[in-house]
Amino acid sequence: MKKVFFFFSVAALAVSCVSNPEGDKAETKDAVATGVAEGDKLAVDPAGSSITWLGKKVTGQHTGTINLHSGELIVSEGKLAGGSFTIDMATLNNKDLTDPEYKGKLETHLKSDDFFAVEKYPTSKFEITEVKHLDNGKIAVAGNLTLRDATKNITYEADIIESSATKFAAKADFNINRKDWGVAYEGMKDDLISDEINLKINLVAIK
Repeated sequence: MKKVFFFFSVAALAVSCVSNPEGDKAETKDAVATGVAEGDKLAVDPAGSSITWLGKKVTGQHTGTINLHSGELIVSEGKLAGGSFTIDMATLNNKDLTDPEYKGKLETHLKSDDFFAVEKYPTSKFEITEVKHLDNGKIAVAGNLTLRDATKNITYEADIIESSATKFAAKADFNINRKDWGVAYEGMKDDLISDEINLKINLVAIK
């Protein structure tokens, strides 16, 4: 009986030690219908934009990047009104591991069916469904995020860097719960992985 109690105590301790990355969690709900926004069309600049991810586990954390593939934003009277962008999941990489072998193993695992199944789902997409301009100068962006074969609507706040008829730039920092998109791999029993992933997005679009 003591051994059984000890086993469950250790297991509970392992679970409790898995903390999520710092960051506000995006509000998540079922996907909603997308409307048609009107205004100036700006092309997303993949070279000037970036997505940085961070995930934690009991023994540490890993971080890396994913490239944007393409996209289009709609700006009306100098304010963001809609748009979408596509993410190239094949570019998912790790930035903190220096050993090529371990770096390669992690990237291969993240692209496998345990995580993002990149061979089956080579791209992800975010489609804006609503933009609210807040009193604090930020914007609340809601949109349908598609990862793997699941689509959920998320809302997060973003800081506007520039917003005009010829250029839009903004940055956001938020967490999503990967399990909402069916990414349910728990990790090793003694090295569990946090449910939430932190995303830092710098988005630039130009005329």
